[in-house]
Amino acid sequence: MVLTISDKLNAALENKSIVFYGASMFNSFHPPVRTLMGPGPSDVNPRILEALSRPTVGHLDPAFIDMMDEVKALLQYVFQTKNELTLPVSAPGSAGMETVFTNLLERGDKAIICQNGVFGGRMKENVERCGAEAVMVQDDWGTAVDLNKVEDALKANPDAKLLAFVHAETSTGVRSDAKALCALARQYDCLAVVDAVTSLAGIELKVDEWGIDAIYSGTQKCLSCVPGLSPVSFSERAAQVIRERKTPVQSWFLDLNLVMGYWGGSAKRAYHHTAPVNSLYALHESLVIVQEEGLEQSWQRHASNHRALVAGIESLGLSFVVDAACRLPQLNLVKFPDTIDDAVVRSALLSDYSLEIGSGLGAFAGKVWRIGLMGFASSQTNVYLCLSALGNVLRQQGLDVDPAAAVLAAKQTY
Repeated sequence: MVLTISDKLNAALENKSIVFYGASMFNSFHPPVRTLMGPGPSDVNPRILEALSRPTVGHLDPAFIDMMDEVKALLQYVFQTKNELTLPVSAPGSAGMETVFTNLLERGDKAIICQNGVFGGRMKENVERCGAEAVMVQDDWGTAVDLNKVEDALKANPDAKLLAFVHAETSTGVRSDAKALCALARQYDCLAVVDAVTSLAGIELKVDEWGIDAIYSGTQKCLSCVPGLSPVSFSERAAQVIRERKTPVQSWFLDLNLVMGYWGGSAKRAYHHTAPVNSLYALHESLVIVQEEGLEQSWQRHASNHRALVAGIESLGLSFVVDAACRLPQLNLVKFPDTIDDAVVRSALLSDYSLEIGSGLGAFAGKVWRIGLMGFASSQTNVYLCLSALGNVLRQQGLDVDPAAAVLAAKQTY
């Protein structure tokens, strides 16, 4: 007889002699092996899993500090920046977002926020919790940020401190023109703040060349690392704003004036918090893998696999939500007929093929799938698996599709 967690807890309450937390009641957790092709996390390279298992050392150990310096240099490479203030925040991408806003904004400041999906809305939440005013520039989900609307907002709000936008909107699969938006920010003397959670290492991103002042990302997308860290980088202009704040940063843990005592680069590091040592081993390994492949080659691989997926999806008679001109190669929104049950298809893919794809969010809920081709998961093998499995499940749902033809269409693009 297999007991559920609830059964075990109830038994423990009713019979004091049963110790539900004992070895006889709970066993080690062994997750199923999945192919992760949703919006994140992405498949983790086995080299990174091995790095996680290496011996834990102290977070002030000289050997670990040497590795920290390498992590910083590798992050500068993937961000394409020389920013001194570049480091991984010891928490997921959402904490990277909060780090940027809590350090740059003070009560009474004004920020222009672009929203064309879920994550622009989260930016707004952060701004308001800092006691600042969020001026919203709204665009339809599935479309890129409108440069004309942004310029109008900048003209109407000359006292705005920063302009913030999502480079690669995970909820919609849209890429906005980061280079042009940053140029507008600089023209109107605003700090340019960029969400690069899904874009880093997946599409072109050049922090210094484009004039990005503050940027944050996550490890679980195109870096193919485990979730739990958030790389950030700040220009000297942004770093000066942080140093010259009139009030303390509202979050002690995320206060970069304190964190830099640990990540600052000098031989003597000041204790701030116990860094997630093994997760940083994993990040180091993931960045080494990007360096070995080459950043531009990584961008090209994501684009190549996207083209193959597009050919196969269209062969199945399905279509894409986002216009090709602003479509992300690493996160694809695929429309399906009203006759198809979204949950049934995703459940079948998971149970029959151990393949995970994502559902739609907001206005797209129940209408689209979000298919990820991020990092280690962006491969020809996974493109073929996804097309074959999805085609077979759709046939079971009554659609007249040819999975083999879809795979062949994808192959012909390589």
